[in-house]
Amino acid sequence: MIKKAKLMYVEDDIHLSFVTIDNLEIQGYQVVHFEDGATALSAFENDTFDLCILDVMLPNMDGFELAKRIRAQNQQIPIIFLTAKSLKEDKIAGLKLGADDYLTKPFSIEELILKIDIFLKRSSKIEIRPQPEKEIYTVGLKYEFDYKNLTLSCDSENVRLTQKEADLLKLFAQNPNEVIKRDIILTKIWGKDDYFLGRSLDVFISRLRKYLRKDQSIVIENIHGVGFNMQIRNV
Repeated sequence: MIKKAKLMYVEDDIHLSFVTIDNLEIQGYQVVHFEDGATALSAFENDTFDLCILDVMLPNMDGFELAKRIRAQNQQIPIIFLTAKSLKEDKIAGLKLGADDYLTKPFSIEELILKIDIFLKRSSKIEIRPQPEKEIYTVGLKYEFDYKNLTLSCDSENVRLTQKEADLLKLFAQNPNEVIKRDIILTKIWGKDDYFLGRSLDVFISRLRKYLRKDQSIVIENIHGVGFNMQIRNV
């Protein structure tokens, strides 16, 4: 039997909370709602959750401080920020505190559900039915990526990738528009996180940007001090 994921949802906007909770419960999640950061932190210290959804602007304790306190107690639980602020600095600040991702208000419920699903699949606490390994990926609007054969194709032109290049591109292709932390990339692909491998990662990122330059919808963004985000934009 698949465990029902228990979500902490902290939001002081009553109307937004009602709609969001309703949609999440329809998807089968158990949602525990809090209207302020201090109450949420107290609950976190005395209960078990599988994922946290935190508004930034909260009474008593803001979302940044709440995330910091949660991370001090649990390094693994996924944290998603909901923020009315569109400033890049605020988003980076949240990620540096240990959040896994963010959504800017007004946000799409469908996108929130997608992000929740992605992070829960990474959590060993939630049983997920195994999915067959995908070998062919569509990247952006123009590229086809054949992971098994290490090829990237565009307009009848093929580029042969190294195994590391293919592993890195596969990670981005599986997580489009999502910030992937630098330490996670290094550990997953190189086996460990250290300074010199980090410099190697930067070189591989530059190579991927070069390979993908024919498609202007693809942007591999460097989130300074956090990681990378392969965005697929409408052009």
